[in-house]
Amino acid sequence: MSTPESPSLPGERVARYDVTARRDTDYYAVFADVPDADRAAWERARAFIDEVGPRMQQEWDAATYPLDLTRRMGELELYTDGIDHPDLPGSSPLAAGLVNMEISRGDGSLGTVLAVQGGLALRTLALFGSPEQQARWLQPIARGEVLGSFALTEPDHGSDSVSLETTAIRDDEGWVLRGAKKWIGNGASGGVTFVWARVQDEGADDHGAVRCFLVQQDTPGYTGTVITGKASLRGIHQAHIALDDVRVPADAVLPGTKSFKDASTVLYSTRSGVAWSALGHATACYEAALTYATQRMQFGKPLAKFQMVQERLTQMLADLTAMQLYCRRLSDLESTGGLRPTQASLAKYHNTRTARRIAATARDLLGGNGILLENGVMQHMADIEAIHTYEGTESVQALLLGRDITGMSAFA
Repeated sequence: MSTPESPSLPGERVARYDVTARRDTDYYAVFADVPDADRAAWERARAFIDEVGPRMQQEWDAATYPLDLTRRMGELELYTDGIDHPDLPGSSPLAAGLVNMEISRGDGSLGTVLAVQGGLALRTLALFGSPEQQARWLQPIARGEVLGSFALTEPDHGSDSVSLETTAIRDDEGWVLRGAKKWIGNGASGGVTFVWARVQDEGADDHGAVRCFLVQQDTPGYTGTVITGKASLRGIHQAHIALDDVRVPADAVLPGTKSFKDASTVLYSTRSGVAWSALGHATACYEAALTYATQRMQFGKPLAKFQMVQERLTQMLADLTAMQLYCRRLSDLESTGGLRPTQASLAKYHNTRTARRIAATARDLLGGNGILLENGVMQHMADIEAIHTYEGTESVQALLLGRDITGMSAFA
């Protein structure tokens, strides 16, 4: 027997709800004064995701990776992610955040493409690559013509990635890389991978140091295997990478990388992006819940007329507004060079936790229809689980913040 909020049984009339309608979610006018150049980037991202969003539901359901859309994002100059480099189109931290928010509002897999291609791979090359490496690879990666990946996480080292075991052995011909990486977006895409490894060269100044190496994925010994069975971010391929005596030339090392702190520099920057991405997901869930509440009739009136529903929508809006304020302040600090790593951690910690709460409320408000992919919320809810973990888990962020505010480390 079906309940009022259950999906229809075979033969019953199926009601369709337009939960993709855009709503004015900026209750505090947090983004009302966005400069024209930043707004133009935001509008490009909005037009793109509004066009491809419905397709991405199908790609997500089928767990397929639409590489043509990754190239489109490059053509639209969406990968620059606020990176300051003379050979890249200018993009402020606010513009980068708004683009991230908008893409994630439409689809979390493409939001992760943005984070991997621009936030991690392109940023690593722009910050630490040699002039020759940048001349060859910077523009193709920025345009999405070559997919880039950032290989730091290992099967046995996620939160403690500083303990990575992948090695780089120096010899007369260059370097030999050995080890394994896991959860590497674009790691089996046929492009290039920025591999972080520990130098093994007794007597050398950099012995034991963690450095980064540019590896073309068709190099012998490099094997990228797409991870299957994911229940989150199904529209992007992430890979398990095996490095079996991968030989690369001496100039494959990025000369600007000297220690693990350089990897942390990249991660701190992208942590801000995760806060923006969480805001995009939460915005989509709130919009869906509000639109559904005004359309769905129960007991002779719209759900939106019930007191309990209005209270839930108000709580969602309060949470969403707090997320917006975090993100706007984050971009202001970053644009002046005053953003501290732990401030990015706090934004990531707050926004992914809050996005989970908004998504859960939205799914509950949609009742039985909340589990249907066509209504969007369930897909966002699943994808939020991934961004809640990557770029530093909730627990790690809490310990980073705890160390900062108490002056005492709880890390082992």
